[in-house]
Amino acid sequence: MQIPLASFGTFDQFRDAASTGAAAIDTLYFWILGICAFFFFLIVAVLVAFIARYYARPGHVEQHTPHHDNRLEALWSIIPSFIVVALFWYGVLFYLDLRTPPENAYEIQVVAKKWNWSFMYPNGVVDPNLHVPADRDVRLVMSSDDVLHSLYVPAFRVKMDVVPGRYSELWFNATTPTESFDPAIDPSTTGADENGYDLFCTEYCGQGHSAMIAKVVVHKSGTFETWLAEAARIDPTSSPAELGEKIWKQRGCSQCHSVDGKASTGPTWQGTYGTEQKTDKGTVKVDENYIRESILNPMAQIRDGFKGVMPSYQGQLKDAEIAAVIYYMKKLSAEADSVPATWEDAGGVPGQEEGEGSAEGVDTSPGDGLDAGEPIPAEEQTPADKPDSEEAAAEKMDVEEPKTGEQPETDDAETATES
Repeated sequence: MQIPLASFGTFDQFRDAASTGAAAIDTLYFWILGICAFFFFLIVAVLVAFIARYYARPGHVEQHTPHHDNRLEALWSIIPSFIVVALFWYGVLFYLDLRTPPENAYEIQVVAKKWNWSFMYPNGVVDPNLHVPADRDVRLVMSSDDVLHSLYVPAFRVKMDVVPGRYSELWFNATTPTESFDPAIDPSTTGADENGYDLFCTEYCGQGHSAMIAKVVVHKSGTFETWLAEAARIDPTSSPAELGEKIWKQRGCSQCHSVDGKASTGPTWQGTYGTEQKTDKGTVKVDENYIRESILNPMAQIRDGFKGVMPSYQGQLKDAEIAAVIYYMKKLSAEADSVPATWEDAGGVPGQEEGEGSAEGVDTSPGDGLDAGEPIPAEEQTPADKPDSEEAAAEKMDVEEPKTGEQPETDDAETATES
């Protein structure tokens, strides 16, 4: 929402509203702003008029003025009281609606940690950006793994603190689908609500606070389930190391671990795999076991020269994603030649069976290109697809004779009558 200013062009007062609740918040805000502006200019105008009339000057004699007027005091007390009560009542009604998620809202778990977001979906998908369906109530259940954070989506007019050791929640209904989204684009390099709606942390949480940005992607009707199914499955022909690099970029690893040899908050990944490193528990070889332990239990063995500030990714990374990170670290080391080109070369995707990746409640099985009820061409029919012959149909209609010594099954009503 832009306000025109003659000397300064336009001023972005608000992002364009993109949720059902945004309009009510904007309405309340501008009512308060308008009332405040009206009384501000009224008071300033009266002040200037009184100054012009009563300022001290030669030949001017003080005039007697009233010191008390019940009608005037009642006027400036009663009118503001009605205004304040009306604004309070409107605000309370909307606040209660804002704090009460609708029944059957789609639930997404949110975990905040320095300095990234993780959004976890019912089918196990974890993504650094928030994907939601358009025109559907969505409830976020949020927690923090380390310090105080705060989730804020300007276009939806929603904001809620994310506190360690407890759960907080908010809900919204997004109305405007995202025009396009490219996950490879760094959210910190885009303009306002470009490549998805901006999602910020608005509670200072340390060195990387300003980079704790994600995107909200609103999917058009019918496309969210497709995305969810695709996101749950890793392509066996894709590169494990490339997935590891993607996780490094999108899951917060790059905030603390460089890949160019420079030390940061955490040790660099460049040339680390396969080396011997000193920790607070002694010397350890940086191999698959150590990397996995460091991801799931970072406090187990802390490298010398670094503080134990890394949060755990227990339950937030799948086995395949941990394996991908290991392959990526191998690629950055002297063992780069041993990294398989595809998951198939590595023996398959860990923990993923063939055909896995269906979204909950959505039929994502491969279709045959035929409409429901359309007959299958004869040349494409399998024996199971072919209709039964008359003889076969007659055989299926026959009642099987009971075997010797067995009684035919009867329903409960007949048994009770015979008894």
